[in-house]
Amino acid sequence: MSGESPARGVEPSTSDAVSAAALAWIAQDPDPETRAELETLVERASAGDEAALADLRSRFDERLAFGTAGLRGEIAAGPARMNRVLVAQAAAGIARYLLEKRGGGASVVIGYDGRKNSRVFAQDSAEVFAGAGVRTILLPRLLPTPVLAFAVRHLGVSAGVMVTASHNPAKDNGYKVYLGDDDHGSQIVPPTDADIAAHIAAVAAAGPITALPRSEAYELADEALVYAYVAATAAVAGPLPADTGLDVVYTAMHGVGWDTASRVFEAAGLPAPLSVAAQQEPDPAFPTVSFPNPEEPGALDLAMAAARESGAELIIANDPDADRFAAAVPDAAAEGGWRRLTGNEVGTLLGWSAAEDEAAGAHGAHHAPRQLSASIVSSPALRAVAEHFALGYTDTLTGFKWISRTPDLLFGYEEALGYLVNPETVRDKDGISAAARFVSLALRWKAAGRTVADQLELVGAAIGHFASGQIALRVTDLSERGRIMGRLRATPPAALGDDAVTSFEDLAEATGPGALRDDILRIRTAAGSRVMIRPSGTEPKLKVYLDSRGATTVEADARVAALEAAVRALL
Repeated sequence: MSGESPARGVEPSTSDAVSAAALAWIAQDPDPETRAELETLVERASAGDEAALADLRSRFDERLAFGTAGLRGEIAAGPARMNRVLVAQAAAGIARYLLEKRGGGASVVIGYDGRKNSRVFAQDSAEVFAGAGVRTILLPRLLPTPVLAFAVRHLGVSAGVMVTASHNPAKDNGYKVYLGDDDHGSQIVPPTDADIAAHIAAVAAAGPITALPRSEAYELADEALVYAYVAATAAVAGPLPADTGLDVVYTAMHGVGWDTASRVFEAAGLPAPLSVAAQQEPDPAFPTVSFPNPEEPGALDLAMAAARESGAELIIANDPDADRFAAAVPDAAAEGGWRRLTGNEVGTLLGWSAAEDEAAGAHGAHHAPRQLSASIVSSPALRAVAEHFALGYTDTLTGFKWISRTPDLLFGYEEALGYLVNPETVRDKDGISAAARFVSLALRWKAAGRTVADQLELVGAAIGHFASGQIALRVTDLSERGRIMGRLRATPPAALGDDAVTSFEDLAEATGPGALRDDILRIRTAAGSRVMIRPSGTEPKLKVYLDSRGATTVEADARVAALEAAVRALL
């Protein structure tokens, strides 16, 4: 790379190797926007601008790491950012991995959402994969992530790539990788991530991306693939009660969910939701939300306003790539008259209904007991559901790549609004199938004279009332997360408020068969509460998960509130 000629009008800095690396990057970068951005930085750095030099170093001192979540980062120039050079290197590295493992039969399907550069990243990837000799299929247009996950199994390909940054800020984009064959369309897990990362590093070290062979001999998937996803997803709604309507408001959060979700609702016979018009069409700027994540405060404000105006009974939402699902219900005690259900509440309701159907034989006979599964930081409530219905239960590490691999899976979820209600067709979280399933259940509960809130109370009466909370401590310096975790490890708390700590577990040191080893601290208290602390794998923040159980909802909520106050004081 260092042998490439510098861009016209930019002189290399002989005193700083990072400027030379930047010039070599400019010479291979096909994107005029990121080239110009980098040329300006090099000029400023060469003129002695320390801020520009620091910016260059932040981009070139290391690469954006490829891991089990693939790639995700800010769109900008340099190996530590998301851009067309990095994407081409990633595609070439994944292609080499597939050819090494699958030989001449290697194949891949590529999808993309509505974020900035998603389409061009997908196009670049298709040309590089095809140029490497991998059979390549590009989805016909921008589509939700679950459609790509479905396509991996439906088309019987070796792998899938989805260009998306999910619910990250507007400036970000990313690259998710799925495996077919024996992996059944699940996201990659170790050691596959390390193997792929090594191939990507070898591609980057070998020379500029201009030397990579490219080809336009890739296939464009037929729209029939989308029809197949819609039909399979509509089926999860199940039978609906007669003559029961439901007024529902839906928001796509400026993402790609509306077109596919509305088709699924129509195919399932579900009531057509009222879409929040200002957020219905894909918009990479996400202009009406500060953060395009249904979990974030204010993200559902427009949906709640539409619900108040229309007299709706339920709000449902997808995140921008529609792999996550959120719901809100009327609540006179809540600000604005609406309360967003927590991911754990939705997961408990969906898990309860799946277990009920299994007990009734709705899923047919199986060779082994079906399993409910949730990530280790999700509420203990799903385990209680499994015990109530005499089903199996599996805790997994955080991330849907683990949940989806649970043997004999019936239903799985993670508290971060990810739900898998149809493991026979999609092996990843799917916000559209979750929405269809949840609305169909709300219809059934309404036909039985219950609201969603009533159903939560009914489940709580059977398994205990669980409450959860979360603290997200955002940092500007990622090392701050490690310092906080290190301080807690060195000096574990003896109590959280008035509640004595009965156990303090460092799961990074977990050993033994079936041990879930991860960078997580788990604290249990005398009152039966639980605290989980971990650095986020996709965002610059420390995440704290709070769970309590009580004889009533009021008692459980009070325990979580006290727990939150004590943990905030601890951090």
